[in-house]
Amino acid sequence: MQLGINLGYWGAGMDADNLAVAKEADRLGYAVCWAAEAYGSDAATVLTWVAAQTERIDVGSAIFQIPARQPAMTAMTAATLDSLSGGRFRLGLGVSGPQVSEGWYGVKFDKPLARTREYVEIVRRAMSRERLSYEGQHWTLPLPGGPGKPIKLTVHPEREHIPLYIAAIGPKNLEQTGEIADGALLIFPSAEHLEDTAIQYLRAGREKAGKTLDGFDVCPTLPLALGEDKDVSSLADTFRPYTALYVGGMGSRKQNFYNQLAQRMGFEAAAAEIQDKYLAGDKDGAAAAVPHELIDKTTLLGSVDRIADRMKQYAAAGVTTLTLAPAGFTLDERLASLRAGTEALERAGLA
Repeated sequence: MQLGINLGYWGAGMDADNLAVAKEADRLGYAVCWAAEAYGSDAATVLTWVAAQTERIDVGSAIFQIPARQPAMTAMTAATLDSLSGGRFRLGLGVSGPQVSEGWYGVKFDKPLARTREYVEIVRRAMSRERLSYEGQHWTLPLPGGPGKPIKLTVHPEREHIPLYIAAIGPKNLEQTGEIADGALLIFPSAEHLEDTAIQYLRAGREKAGKTLDGFDVCPTLPLALGEDKDVSSLADTFRPYTALYVGGMGSRKQNFYNQLAQRMGFEAAAAEIQDKYLAGDKDGAAAAVPHELIDKTTLLGSVDRIADRMKQYAAAGVTTLTLAPAGFTLDERLASLRAGTEALERAGLA
């Protein structure tokens, strides 16, 4: 099992620290550094900045938002980043959510599975440098009856095949991801529930494509907080606002994929209470309603030995790249968490 690092969003006041974290992850031998985007910093610029100041670590988009870019532009960006980084780019895609898609980008959030499938087909076709033509429900290239003609990408990616990941949560999305992608980006993963909430659907998608999970990258992100085992409860408390935001406030009441995931893990009543309080504006109450067990199952908390034991569980559940979001109020604390990740991986016998 490999380790990754997730820098989250740029522009939150820790930009210099994020770069230091990326450089240290590069030095420690982490496999990939992911950057996210929502409606602030864009991932492509951040990844370019990180790639220019690192040597070995891959850089990956977690995610490029599908409603933000036409698929051909995504292919251009991926090819450019792969070329500039010397073949170190991983392309992560996702549909975002209805509030961002429709409120920020003005793109209707409908038929996300069909839209994702077409998008991936066009991106891959463009990156293969064949002349681009496509007829689908959501995209037709070139536009009929006009001056457009099939064009091929002029940039040569460093590699013939750039790894493509999809951020997936729901069963149907997970199955399609297994069918059409090279890896899955997961969030709030519980090792205990991973087979039931994700792996079985990814496996079904791979089987639909005539493949197995061999070579498919199962890549969840987990926050990591280093400390004494006796302090696990207080360590978990630092992630209450984070968990409440996703379970309670991401998306609408009807379309919150993280809330639905918490329900599938057996936290139906808690998920409902968190959402009710969050949407009513009681963010503190929503955070207080998050069960300790939900946080502990979806984070890495405590001593290096405790984290190592949890890493073994994730590896046994089918995780191939474990992406860490190291917590800390200072840069030194974040770097210590980062180093604890590599130490825990070694103690677990997974390095």
